[in-house]
Amino acid sequence: MNYLYILSIRFAQAVPVLLLVAVFAFLLMHMLPGDPAVVIAGSDATPESVDVIRRQLGLDRPLYEQLFYWVSQLLQGNFGHSMGMNQSVLSVVYARLPVTLSLALIAFLITLPSGIILGSLAAFFRGTRIDTFVMGVALLGVSVPSFWIAIVAVIIFSVTLGWVPSSGYTPMSEGIDRWFLSLIMPAIVLALFQIGYLARMTRSAMLDVLSQDYIRTARAKGVSEWSTVSKHAFRNALMTVVTASGIILSLLIGGSVVIEQVFALPGVGRMVVQGIMARDYPLVQGTMLLFGFAFVMVNFIVDMLYTLVDPRVRYD
Repeated sequence: MNYLYILSIRFAQAVPVLLLVAVFAFLLMHMLPGDPAVVIAGSDATPESVDVIRRQLGLDRPLYEQLFYWVSQLLQGNFGHSMGMNQSVLSVVYARLPVTLSLALIAFLITLPSGIILGSLAAFFRGTRIDTFVMGVALLGVSVPSFWIAIVAVIIFSVTLGWVPSSGYTPMSEGIDRWFLSLIMPAIVLALFQIGYLARMTRSAMLDVLSQDYIRTARAKGVSEWSTVSKHAFRNALMTVVTASGIILSLLIGGSVVIEQVFALPGVGRMVVQGIMARDYPLVQGTMLLFGFAFVMVNFIVDMLYTLVDPRVRYD
């Protein structure tokens, strides 16, 4: 299999998706009420000074001209200049990306084994109290709002017990232990929803495989139930698990906005919220496009993992 060929095909397919994301981000930001020129100039600014800033930012031009100019800059690798932070969008995102990626990675490492183990246990003990308990916990994790869990976690583990910091981020350069303590509670809260989702997906995939003829044949030959489930059923259910894991990783990267706000983490998600409040068009538009590119890359990695999990999968 020519992986370079597959990579080129996937990138060619991603181009229209990224263009749609770019147009959607542009239109969505310009639909918001408020004028960034007024925000930058301040409430006491005169109409003349606001008009000057608007012309400097190019906001006085028609909407289609602004869109064409932005897309033309993107094609040259220029994601724009943040209005509020007076830096390039790429430099602003780069400075905050380690926080978001660290949070997403720890949450993913918590989600993957927890969701797979819980889902497999529920399938193995189908119809028992263990199955009911696991699915109840999964439903609870999916249903309860993450911001509520985050607030309760801060009250219990930070304020009452004092085990972890209540907010803020410590860089890894100041100590791995302090870095880990600043992220472990936000990561667990972020992972709870995804654990419930992955557990339900794993259980469903396992039950589907366990109903197949070759599983009944293995049981008829005297293969132990544990060997049947662990060696035969689980491996064939991995396709669904890999798909769900790719979706989960994408959601963890792009869905940490609420968690970063509650725990005051200086990540990309919190930066996007601040950019929206300040009507910082280039910052929000560029960040959304970068997130779109990250989702495309995650999907490509999932496609490659398919061929490792199941050699029968081929891409033409």
